[in-house]
Amino acid sequence: MITFKDLGLKPNIQTTLDELGFDKPTPIQEEAIPSLLDGHDVIGQAQTGTGKTAAFGLPLLQYLDPDNNEVQAIVLTPTRELCIQVTQALRSYAEHLDIEIVAVFGGAPIRSQQAQLRSGAHVVVATIGRIKDLISRRSMVLTAARFVVLDEADEMLDLGFLPDVESLLAKTPETRQTMLFSATLDNDVKVLIDRYLVNPVNHALDP
Repeated sequence: MITFKDLGLKPNIQTTLDELGFDKPTPIQEEAIPSLLDGHDVIGQAQTGTGKTAAFGLPLLQYLDPDNNEVQAIVLTPTRELCIQVTQALRSYAEHLDIEIVAVFGGAPIRSQQAQLRSGAHVVVATIGRIKDLISRRSMVLTAARFVVLDEADEMLDLGFLPDVESLLAKTPETRQTMLFSATLDNDVKVLIDRYLVNPVNHALDP
């Protein structure tokens, strides 16, 4: 039986998992985490509630540099609710890491989010509209974003965000590691994969 201790996560992260009572990874975690730790772009096809946030979040936290206050990772989400949920999960996984995780989403005061970004954010979890707004106000740049996560990509593209997602990806380094998680791989999602993921490892799990 595979446990989290077998996956090669660093001790500070493993300590947090022990405290949270996480012992055995879910199937998507067991498959995706090693591929991401090896530096591959990854497609994770699995339903909501299968542990996708830890599948991309734990490897992402492993490689962030706490001494670099630039935005090193962005997680794009389709809804405010998912943005908040992912942020809370990542903060819990980063309990013993000196990593700042900031959520930016519409319906909340943009000035307070700008202040959080000025204070330093290693990871920004964002809805599309708000991150575009912050970039246009020059409150955020993506030139150091070495890790990009597209969470619930099918839902994001169903909302018509394909051009916006492409515009945001164009602002990130070509050498970034891209992680795409989606319940389905429809045509728009496949377009995104073909254009922006490099030799991705595909982990597809049955619902």
